Amino acid sequence: MSDIEKKPIKITETILRDAHQSLIATRMPTEKMLPILDKLDKVGYHSLECWGGATFDASLRFLKEDPWERLRKIRDGVKNTKLQMLFRGQNILGYRPYADDVVEYFVQKSIANGIDIIRIFDCLNDLRNLQAAVDATIKEKKQSGKGHAQVALSYTLGDAYTLDYWMDTAKKIEEMGADSICIKDMAGLLVPYKAQELITAMKKSTKLPIQLHTHYTSGVASMTYLKAVEAGVDVIDTAISPFALGTSQPATEVMVETFKGTPYDTGFDQNLLAEIADYFRPYREECIESGLLSTKVLGVNIKTLLYQVPGGMLSNMVSQLKEQNAEDKYEEVLKEIPRVRKDLGEPPLVTPSSQIVGTQAVFNVLMGERYKMATKETKAVLRGEYGQTVKPMSEEVINKVIPGEKRITCRPADLIPNELHTLEDEMKQYKQQDEDVLSYALFPQVATDFFKYREAQQTKVDVTAADTANGAYPV
Repeated sequence: MSDIEKKPIKITETILRDAHQSLIATRMPTEKMLPILDKLDKVGYHSLECWGGATFDASLRFLKEDPWERLRKIRDGVKNTKLQMLFRGQNILGYRPYADDVVEYFVQKSIANGIDIIRIFDCLNDLRNLQAAVDATIKEKKQSGKGHAQVALSYTLGDAYTLDYWMDTAKKIEEMGADSICIKDMAGLLVPYKAQELITAMKKSTKLPIQLHTHYTSGVASMTYLKAVEAGVDVIDTAISPFALGTSQPATEVMVETFKGTPYDTGFDQNLLAEIADYFRPYREECIESGLLSTKVLGVNIKTLLYQVPGGMLSNMVSQLKEQNAEDKYEEVLKEIPRVRKDLGEPPLVTPSSQIVGTQAVFNVLMGERYKMATKETKAVLRGEYGQTVKPMSEEVINKVIPGEKRITCRPADLIPNELHTLEDEMKQYKQQDEDVLSYALFPQVATDFFKYREAQQTKVDVTAADTANGAYPV
């Protein structure tokens, strides 16, 4: 085989972030990661996804860990492989849009603490909500030579999402100055031949490398990767087998074996991958025994393809209906979801837009009248607080839900004044490192609780001295 034909497929390993986020609610502690870093570093991965997404919140809230400390420890243990994170555009890793100065500082600190590739997405695919994060990454790259801005497009189906839409958006991303593009198929909606068509089209409209990220939820992900690789995709996201499949990614070893002896051969050592899998297998068993890993998430959820609704959104909806003793309304709500989505400008269904559309659909059905009651999030979407949707929103619904209210047409963050100094003032009594300000900015209450806990650990407060009124943490 001549060199000309060779195009080894690059792989991003998700075991340290999305694999455990998808299967065990992001509960893998840093201690579990450190002993295996050396082996992960030897594989030859394109990158290790290890930070961002829900890891930040879960570390502080449930594991009583400093997420910045985790990143530094991983960076210490990984000498040769790029580290990657997921970043929610103007929302960073939190649940509201932040001022540009916070976004810029967060990017700067992420790179300084060891992140190489920042994958940036927006739940509406509104590129204006990504610009500040992309610019900050480019600026950092100019100054320190480190940093790679990858813009992720939330993949979705609907009238608005034609091949022309994806091609045009890819062009715009290139013009923004991004380093690469990711197609982020969070719901497992991208089927094999559509993937082939999509990658072929996007390769025509951009010179940027294209990465594909999907989930096994609907059962087609491995085949989707196969067709995408044949169509020329540059990188795919996989998870080492004990934490693969189900709502996670296709298994790394399976994809490596698939392309063996072809022009796409990764050259990875299966024995080394087997050692990594052996390391995680007992932890998987432990998670199943404790109930942390529910076998429910390991099967194929074909409803995802039938209703084009992400798995998490379906389970959310079922529990909302259960609470109201209205489980018989399931089918009705499923029919209402696409209608609400259309009313709101056909956004991709990904956090938080999926929850907003789902909850509103439940209300519409239970109230017996559409938009008799609208959630504050629905109102915010209609006002334009989340950004611009691909299609216009329903005028009729706007007039019913927010009659006469002023709507935002600019980039929402243009209306948020700089807030870094204010945040710093609010939390300065707890500050032990610059990064603490950012933890506080994203999760004020959770971070404050963590800071108090950290202080208690450091000062070795004894139980009798614990200040229970203020929720201090004795050791």
